[in-house]
Amino acid sequence: MANMTCIEDLRHAARRRVPRVFFDYAEAGSYAEQTLRANRADLERITLKQRVLVDVEHRDTATTILGERVSLPVALAPIGLGGMQWADGEILACRAAKAAGIPYTMSTMSICSMEDVAQAVGKPFWFQLYVMKDRGFVRALVERALAARCSALVLTVDLQVLGQRHADVRNGLSVPPALKPRTILDIASRPGWAARMLSAKRWTFGNLAGHVKGEGSIKAVADWVSHQFDATLSWSDVDWIRSIWPGKLILKGILNVDDARSARKTGADAIVVSNHGGRQLDGAPSTISMLPKIAEAVGSEIELLFDGGVRSGQDVVRAVALGARACLVGRAYVYGLGAGGEAGVAAAIEILRKELSVTMALTGTRSVAEIDGRVLN
Repeated sequence: MANMTCIEDLRHAARRRVPRVFFDYAEAGSYAEQTLRANRADLERITLKQRVLVDVEHRDTATTILGERVSLPVALAPIGLGGMQWADGEILACRAAKAAGIPYTMSTMSICSMEDVAQAVGKPFWFQLYVMKDRGFVRALVERALAARCSALVLTVDLQVLGQRHADVRNGLSVPPALKPRTILDIASRPGWAARMLSAKRWTFGNLAGHVKGEGSIKAVADWVSHQFDATLSWSDVDWIRSIWPGKLILKGILNVDDARSARKTGADAIVVSNHGGRQLDGAPSTISMLPKIAEAVGSEIELLFDGGVRSGQDVVRAVALGARACLVGRAYVYGLGAGGEAGVAAAIEILRKELSVTMALTGTRSVAEIDGRVLN
Protein backbone atom coordinates (compact mmCIF):
# COMPACT_ATOMS: atom_id res chain seq x y z
CA MET A 1 0.00 0.00 0.00
CA ALA A 2 3.00 2.32 0.41
CA ASN A 3 3.06 3.06 -3.32
CA MET A 4 -0.61 4.01 -3.55
CA THR A 5 -0.61 7.75 -4.14
CA CYS A 6 -4.31 8.34 -4.80
CA ILE A 7 -7.69 6.60 -4.95
CA GLU A 8 -7.18 5.89 -8.65
CA ASP A 9 -4.08 3.82 -7.81
CA LEU A 10 -6.22 1.74 -5.44
CA ARG A 11 -8.85 1.36 -8.16
CA HIS A 12 -6.31 -0.09 -10.61
CA ALA A 13 -4.98 -2.48 -7.98
CA ALA A 14 -8.51 -3.62 -7.09
CA ARG A 15 -9.31 -4.27 -10.74
CA ARG A 16 -6.35 -6.63 -10.92
CA ARG A 17 -7.17 -8.48 -7.69
CA VAL A 18 -10.98 -8.77 -7.56
CA PRO A 19 -12.96 -11.03 -9.93
CA ARG A 20 -14.60 -8.98 -12.64
CA VAL A 21 -18.16 -9.82 -11.58
CA PHE A 22 -17.62 -8.21 -8.15
CA PHE A 23 -15.39 -5.35 -9.28
CA ASP A 24 -17.98 -4.37 -11.88
CA TYR A 25 -20.74 -4.61 -9.27
CA ALA A 26 -19.06 -1.87 -7.24
CA GLU A 27 -17.89 0.15 -10.23
CA ALA A 28 -20.95 0.30 -12.47
CA GLY A 29 -23.93 2.64 -12.59
CA SER A 30 -27.41 2.08 -13.96
CA TYR A 31 -28.45 2.09 -17.61
CA ALA A 32 -26.32 4.51 -19.71
CA GLU A 33 -24.46 5.72 -16.58
CA GLN A 34 -25.17 9.40 -17.30
CA THR A 35 -25.72 10.20 -13.63
CA LEU A 36 -22.67 8.18 -12.60
CA ARG A 37 -20.50 10.30 -14.89
CA ALA A 38 -22.21 13.55 -13.87
CA ASN A 39 -21.35 12.96 -10.21
CA ARG A 40 -17.65 13.13 -11.06
CA ALA A 41 -17.78 15.71 -13.85
CA ASP A 42 -19.75 18.25 -11.83
CA LEU A 43 -17.42 17.91 -8.85
CA GLU A 44 -14.39 18.43 -11.05
CA ARG A 45 -15.86 21.60 -12.55
CA ILE A 46 -15.85 23.31 -9.14
CA THR A 47 -12.55 25.13 -8.76
CA LEU A 48 -10.90 26.06 -5.48
CA LYS A 49 -9.59 29.49 -4.53
CA GLN A 50 -5.89 29.50 -3.80
CA ARG A 51 -4.78 31.71 -0.90
CA VAL A 52 -1.21 32.58 0.08
CA LEU A 53 0.65 34.12 3.02
CA VAL A 54 -1.79 32.73 5.55
CA ASP A 55 -0.41 30.99 8.64
CA VAL A 56 -1.72 27.42 8.23
CA GLU A 57 0.90 25.56 10.23
CA HIS A 58 -1.67 24.24 12.69
CA ARG A 59 -4.61 22.63 10.86
CA ASP A 60 -7.39 20.48 12.27
CA THR A 61 -9.33 18.12 10.00
CA ALA A 62 -11.62 16.97 12.82
CA THR A 63 -15.31 17.80 13.09
CA THR A 64 -18.51 16.23 14.41
CA ILE A 65 -21.16 14.10 12.72
CA LEU A 66 -24.42 13.71 14.65
CA GLY A 67 -22.62 15.04 17.70
CA GLU A 68 -19.84 12.44 17.47
CA ARG A 69 -16.26 13.65 17.19
CA VAL A 70 -14.58 12.36 14.00
CA SER A 71 -11.05 12.79 12.70
CA LEU A 72 -12.18 14.13 9.32
CA PRO A 73 -15.54 14.92 7.68
CA VAL A 74 -15.88 11.47 6.13
CA ALA A 75 -17.84 8.30 6.85
CA LEU A 76 -17.70 4.99 4.97
CA ALA A 77 -20.91 4.56 2.97
CA PRO A 78 -22.98 1.35 2.89
CA ILE A 79 -21.80 -0.99 0.15
CA GLY A 80 -23.40 -4.34 -0.62
CA LEU A 81 -21.26 -7.45 -1.13
CA GLY A 82 -18.24 -5.97 0.66
CA GLY A 83 -17.19 -9.46 1.66
CA MET A 84 -16.87 -10.36 -2.02
CA GLN A 85 -14.27 -7.66 -2.61
CA TRP A 86 -12.07 -9.24 0.08
CA ALA A 87 -12.86 -12.08 2.47
CA ASP A 88 -14.66 -10.74 5.59
CA GLY A 89 -14.55 -7.33 3.95
CA GLU A 90 -17.15 -5.72 6.20
CA ILE A 91 -15.20 -6.59 9.33
CA LEU A 92 -11.96 -5.28 7.84
CA ALA A 93 -13.53 -2.04 6.61
CA CYS A 94 -15.14 -1.40 9.99
CA ARG A 95 -11.84 -1.98 11.77
CA ALA A 96 -10.05 0.45 9.47
CA ALA A 97 -12.73 3.09 9.94
CA LYS A 98 -12.67 2.78 13.71
CA ALA A 99 -8.87 2.95 13.78
CA ALA A 100 -9.07 6.15 11.71
CA GLY A 101 -11.75 7.66 13.94
CA ILE A 102 -14.60 7.82 11.41
CA PRO A 103 -17.98 6.01 11.13
CA TYR A 104 -18.50 2.81 9.15
CA THR A 105 -21.92 2.03 7.65
CA MET A 106 -22.87 -1.62 7.17
CA SER A 107 -25.25 -2.52 4.34
CA THR A 108 -28.31 -4.73 4.73
CA MET A 109 -26.88 -6.64 1.75
CA SER A 110 -23.51 -7.32 3.37
CA ILE A 111 -21.80 -10.68 3.29
CA CYS A 112 -20.85 -10.66 6.98
CA SER A 113 -23.79 -10.24 9.33
CA MET A 114 -24.12 -7.30 11.70
CA GLU A 115 -23.46 -9.73 14.57
CA ASP A 116 -20.22 -10.85 12.88
CA VAL A 117 -19.02 -7.25 12.70
CA ALA A 118 -20.17 -6.32 16.21
CA GLN A 119 -18.37 -9.31 17.72
CA ALA A 120 -15.17 -8.85 15.70
CA VAL A 121 -14.83 -5.06 16.08
CA GLY A 122 -16.42 -4.41 19.46
CA LYS A 123 -17.29 -0.78 18.70
CA PRO A 124 -20.54 0.83 17.49
CA PHE A 125 -21.12 1.32 13.78
CA TRP A 126 -23.97 2.56 11.59
CA PHE A 127 -26.41 0.14 9.98
CA GLN A 128 -28.08 0.81 6.63
CA LEU A 129 -31.64 -0.45 6.28
CA TYR A 130 -33.84 -1.25 3.28
CA VAL A 131 -37.57 -1.29 3.98
CA MET A 132 -38.68 -4.53 2.35
CA LYS A 133 -42.14 -5.96 1.82
CA ASP A 134 -41.63 -8.34 4.71
CA ARG A 135 -42.09 -5.79 7.49
CA GLY A 136 -41.60 -8.48 10.14
CA PHE A 137 -38.09 -9.03 8.75
CA VAL A 138 -37.49 -5.25 8.73
CA ARG A 139 -38.52 -5.02 12.39
CA ALA A 140 -36.21 -7.92 13.20
CA LEU A 141 -33.31 -6.13 11.46
CA VAL A 142 -33.96 -3.00 13.52
CA GLU A 143 -34.02 -5.06 16.71
CA ARG A 144 -30.77 -6.76 15.72
CA ALA A 145 -29.17 -3.37 15.02
CA LEU A 146 -30.15 -2.27 18.51
CA ALA A 147 -28.69 -5.45 20.01
CA ALA A 148 -25.49 -4.90 18.02
CA ARG A 149 -25.24 -1.40 19.57
CA CYS A 150 -25.39 0.38 16.21
CA SER A 151 -25.09 4.10 16.85
CA ALA A 152 -27.19 5.23 13.86
CA LEU A 153 -29.69 3.78 11.43
CA VAL A 154 -29.25 4.85 7.80
CA LEU A 155 -32.59 4.36 6.05
CA THR A 156 -32.18 4.19 2.27
CA VAL A 157 -35.26 5.70 0.60
CA ASP A 158 -34.38 5.61 -3.11
CA LEU A 159 -34.53 1.88 -3.86
CA GLN A 160 -38.24 1.10 -4.00
CA VAL A 161 -37.52 -0.45 -7.41
CA LEU A 162 -34.12 -1.52 -8.67
CA GLY A 163 -32.39 0.40 -11.45
CA GLN A 164 -30.79 -2.04 -13.88
CA ARG A 165 -27.02 -2.22 -13.95
CA HIS A 166 -26.11 -3.68 -17.31
CA ALA A 167 -22.74 -4.99 -16.09
CA ASP A 168 -24.42 -7.19 -13.47
CA VAL A 169 -26.77 -8.67 -16.07
CA ARG A 170 -23.94 -9.36 -18.51
CA ASN A 171 -21.72 -10.87 -15.79
CA GLY A 172 -24.49 -13.04 -14.33
CA LEU A 173 -23.91 -11.61 -10.84
CA SER A 174 -24.70 -14.04 -8.03
CA VAL A 175 -23.55 -14.61 -4.45
CA PRO A 176 -21.70 -16.89 -4.12
CA PRO A 177 -20.55 -16.77 -7.76
CA ALA A 178 -22.18 -19.26 -10.09
CA LEU A 179 -19.58 -21.73 -11.33
CA LYS A 180 -19.78 -21.04 -15.05
CA PRO A 181 -16.71 -21.52 -17.26
CA ARG A 182 -16.10 -17.78 -17.62
CA THR A 183 -16.45 -17.22 -13.86
CA ILE A 184 -14.15 -20.14 -13.02
CA LEU A 185 -11.49 -18.75 -15.37
CA ASP A 186 -11.87 -15.28 -13.86
CA ILE A 187 -11.46 -16.57 -10.30
CA ALA A 188 -8.57 -18.85 -11.30
CA SER A 189 -6.70 -15.82 -12.60
CA ARG A 190 -6.93 -14.27 -9.11
CA PRO A 191 -5.60 -17.03 -6.83
CA GLY A 192 -5.03 -14.70 -3.87
CA TRP A 193 -8.71 -13.73 -3.81
CA ALA A 194 -9.77 -17.36 -4.09
CA ALA A 195 -7.43 -18.51 -1.31
CA ARG A 196 -8.71 -15.84 1.07
CA MET A 197 -12.33 -16.69 0.32
CA LEU A 198 -11.79 -20.28 1.40
CA SER A 199 -11.39 -19.10 5.01
CA ALA A 200 -14.10 -16.41 4.92
CA LYS A 201 -16.82 -16.43 7.56
CA ARG A 202 -19.56 -16.39 4.92
CA TRP A 203 -20.11 -16.64 1.17
CA THR A 204 -23.64 -15.28 1.05
CA PHE A 205 -25.74 -12.50 2.60
CA GLY A 206 -25.14 -12.74 6.35
CA ASN A 207 -28.06 -10.54 7.41
CA LEU A 208 -30.49 -12.80 5.53
CA ALA A 209 -29.21 -16.03 7.10
CA GLY A 210 -31.97 -18.08 8.69
CA HIS A 211 -34.71 -16.02 7.08
CA VAL A 212 -34.80 -16.95 3.39
CA LYS A 213 -36.30 -20.35 2.67
CA GLY A 214 -33.81 -22.42 0.71
CA GLU A 215 -31.01 -19.93 1.40
CA GLY A 216 -28.43 -22.47 0.28
CA SER A 217 -29.71 -21.97 -3.26
CA ILE A 218 -28.39 -19.00 -5.22
CA LYS A 219 -31.67 -18.76 -7.10
CA ALA A 220 -33.79 -18.84 -3.92
CA VAL A 221 -31.90 -15.93 -2.36
CA ALA A 222 -31.89 -13.94 -5.62
CA ASP A 223 -35.63 -14.45 -6.11
CA TRP A 224 -36.42 -13.44 -2.52
CA VAL A 225 -34.35 -10.26 -2.72
CA SER A 226 -35.73 -9.23 -6.11
CA HIS A 227 -39.31 -9.54 -4.85
CA GLN A 228 -38.69 -7.71 -1.57
CA PHE A 229 -38.04 -4.18 -2.83
CA ASP A 230 -41.30 -2.37 -2.12
CA ALA A 231 -42.84 0.04 -4.62
CA THR A 232 -45.40 1.11 -1.98
CA LEU A 233 -42.68 2.70 0.19
CA SER A 234 -43.89 6.08 1.50
CA TRP A 235 -43.29 8.70 4.19
CA SER A 236 -45.54 6.74 6.53
CA ASP A 237 -42.94 3.96 6.49
CA VAL A 238 -40.33 6.46 7.63
CA ASP A 239 -42.64 7.39 10.51
CA TRP A 240 -42.94 3.70 11.39
CA ILE A 241 -39.17 3.23 11.41
CA ARG A 242 -38.82 6.33 13.56
CA SER A 243 -41.31 4.81 16.03
CA ILE A 244 -39.37 1.55 16.46
CA TRP A 245 -35.82 2.96 16.28
CA PRO A 246 -34.88 5.10 19.31
CA GLY A 247 -31.45 6.14 18.11
CA LYS A 248 -30.03 8.51 15.51
CA LEU A 249 -31.85 8.27 12.16
CA ILE A 250 -30.35 9.25 8.80
CA LEU A 251 -32.37 9.29 5.56
CA LYS A 252 -30.23 8.45 2.53
CA GLY A 253 -31.32 9.21 -1.03
CA ILE A 254 -32.67 12.77 -0.90
CA LEU A 255 -32.11 14.66 -4.16
CA ASN A 256 -34.54 17.56 -4.29
CA VAL A 257 -35.70 20.40 -2.08
CA ASP A 258 -39.30 19.22 -1.58
CA ASP A 259 -38.15 15.79 -0.38
CA ALA A 260 -35.58 17.44 1.89
CA ARG A 261 -38.32 19.54 3.50
CA SER A 262 -40.44 16.42 4.00
CA ALA A 263 -37.46 14.55 5.46
CA ARG A 264 -36.91 17.34 7.96
CA LYS A 265 -40.48 16.94 9.25
CA THR A 266 -39.97 13.24 10.05
CA GLY A 267 -37.69 14.00 12.97
CA ALA A 268 -34.68 12.44 11.23
CA ASP A 269 -31.33 13.62 12.56
CA ALA A 270 -29.65 13.91 9.16
CA ILE A 271 -30.20 13.39 5.45
CA VAL A 272 -27.77 12.19 2.82
CA VAL A 273 -27.95 14.11 -0.44
CA SER A 274 -27.50 11.13 -2.73
CA ASN A 275 -28.49 9.58 -6.05
CA HIS A 276 -27.31 6.12 -4.97
CA GLY A 277 -23.96 6.63 -6.66
CA GLY A 278 -25.61 6.86 -10.07
CA ARG A 279 -27.00 3.35 -9.63
CA GLN A 280 -30.74 4.13 -9.64
CA LEU A 281 -32.42 6.89 -11.71
CA ASP A 282 -30.17 7.44 -14.70
CA GLY A 283 -30.53 10.99 -15.98
CA ALA A 284 -30.99 12.38 -12.46
CA PRO A 285 -28.85 15.41 -11.55
CA SER A 286 -25.52 15.02 -9.85
CA THR A 287 -25.58 15.24 -6.09
CA ILE A 288 -23.15 18.18 -5.97
CA SER A 289 -25.44 20.22 -8.24
CA MET A 290 -28.34 19.73 -5.81
CA LEU A 291 -26.43 20.12 -2.55
CA PRO A 292 -26.42 23.97 -2.45
CA LYS A 293 -30.17 24.17 -3.11
CA ILE A 294 -30.96 21.65 -0.39
CA ALA A 295 -28.53 23.32 1.99
CA GLU A 296 -30.21 26.68 1.42
CA ALA A 297 -33.67 25.18 2.02
CA VAL A 298 -33.06 23.04 5.12
CA GLY A 299 -29.38 23.13 6.02
CA SER A 300 -29.91 25.17 9.17
CA GLU A 301 -32.52 22.72 10.47
CA ILE A 302 -31.07 19.26 9.81
CA GLU A 303 -27.55 17.88 9.36
CA LEU A 304 -26.60 17.34 5.71
CA LEU A 305 -24.31 14.56 4.54
CA PHE A 306 -23.14 14.23 0.94
CA ASP A 307 -22.70 11.14 -1.21
CA GLY A 308 -21.71 10.66 -4.83
CA GLY A 309 -18.42 10.76 -6.70
CA VAL A 310 -16.02 11.64 -3.86
CA ARG A 311 -12.53 10.53 -4.84
CA SER A 312 -10.24 13.03 -3.13
CA GLY A 313 -9.74 15.39 -0.24
CA GLN A 314 -10.42 18.22 -2.69
CA ASP A 315 -13.88 16.74 -3.28
CA VAL A 316 -14.48 16.71 0.47
CA VAL A 317 -13.62 20.42 0.63
CA ARG A 318 -15.99 21.13 -2.29
CA ALA A 319 -18.90 19.36 -0.60
CA VAL A 320 -18.31 20.92 2.83
CA ALA A 321 -17.98 24.37 1.25
CA LEU A 322 -21.39 23.91 -0.38
CA GLY A 323 -23.17 22.98 2.83
CA ALA A 324 -22.39 19.36 3.78
CA ARG A 325 -21.38 18.44 7.31
CA ALA A 326 -19.43 15.46 5.94
CA CYS A 327 -19.14 13.09 2.99
CA LEU A 328 -20.02 9.42 2.70
CA VAL A 329 -17.45 7.65 0.53
CA GLY A 330 -18.30 4.35 -1.11
CA ARG A 331 -16.31 3.37 -4.17
CA ALA A 332 -13.21 5.17 -2.88
CA TYR A 333 -12.89 2.84 0.09
CA VAL A 334 -14.15 -0.23 -1.78
CA TYR A 335 -11.23 0.17 -4.19
CA GLY A 336 -8.97 0.13 -1.15
CA LEU A 337 -10.72 -2.95 0.20
CA GLY A 338 -10.29 -4.81 -3.08
CA ALA A 339 -6.69 -3.69 -3.39
CA GLY A 340 -5.50 -4.70 0.06
CA GLY A 341 -8.18 -5.59 2.59
CA GLU A 342 -8.00 -3.67 5.87
CA ALA A 343 -4.69 -2.07 4.92
CA GLY A 344 -6.23 -0.90 1.65
CA VAL A 345 -9.19 0.73 3.39
CA ALA A 346 -6.81 2.41 5.83
CA ALA A 347 -4.78 3.64 2.85
CA ALA A 348 -7.89 5.09 1.18
CA ILE A 349 -8.84 6.96 4.36
CA GLU A 350 -5.30 8.26 4.83
CA ILE A 351 -5.14 9.43 1.21
CA LEU A 352 -8.33 11.44 1.73
CA ARG A 353 -7.03 12.84 5.03
CA LYS A 354 -3.72 13.99 3.58
CA GLU A 355 -5.38 15.54 0.52
CA LEU A 356 -7.89 17.31 2.74
CA SER A 357 -5.14 18.71 4.98
CA VAL A 358 -3.05 19.97 2.06
CA THR A 359 -6.09 21.46 0.34
CA MET A 360 -7.03 23.27 3.53
CA ALA A 361 -3.53 24.73 3.73
CA LEU A 362 -3.50 25.92 0.13
CA THR A 363 -6.92 27.52 0.45
CA GLY A 364 -5.89 29.29 3.65
CA THR A 365 -8.14 27.37 6.05
CA ARG A 366 -7.09 25.98 9.41
CA SER A 367 -10.20 24.03 10.45
CA VAL A 368 -13.17 22.29 8.88
CA ALA A 369 -15.40 24.94 10.42
CA GLU A 370 -13.66 27.55 8.26
CA ILE A 371 -14.46 25.73 5.01
CA ASP A 372 -17.31 27.56 3.29
CA GLY A 373 -18.11 29.23 -0.02
CA ARG A 374 -15.11 31.53 0.35
CA VAL A 375 -12.78 28.67 -0.64
CA LEU A 376 -14.52 28.29 -4.02
CA ASN A 377 -14.14 30.35 -7.16
